[in-house]
Amino acid sequence: MRFSRIALVPLLLLLPATSVPPAHAVSKKVLVELRKEGGFAGLLDRVTVYANGCARFDRRRGPAVDKCLTAKERRRLRTHLGKLRLGRSEARPQGADFLKYTLVYDRHRVSRYSLPATWKPVVGDLERAMEKYWAPD
Repeated sequence: MRFSRIALVPLLLLLPATSVPPAHAVSKKVLVELRKEGGFAGLLDRVTVYANGCARFDRRRGPAVDKCLTAKERRRLRTHLGKLRLGRSEARPQGADFLKYTLVYDRHRVSRYSLPATWKPVVGDLERAMEKYWAPD
């Protein structure tokens, strides 16, 4: 009797979970990623939007949060991404209190300390989503 309970525990662990996986797990293809880091406060924010419209919001001072953008937010972001020109990475300026923005889009990673005109709408969309969806526990 005792042996059968011991044998069943590992078998139960092998069974698939009956809960539905989170929506972001369906698509691992990254549409766009924003990293915002630096400053005296040691900021480190990251927003990763997947191809299916779901996103992961991650801040240094708390847990990562997975949420899906609304249809309106997805349309707006895709419109702004269509006009995005990444260009080249910018050299780090002298001094200590600078914010570094890194965008990853269409297999390119570019870092800037000042935002070009085509970056501002994309960064704005992603920062608004971070403020809306990320909340500490």
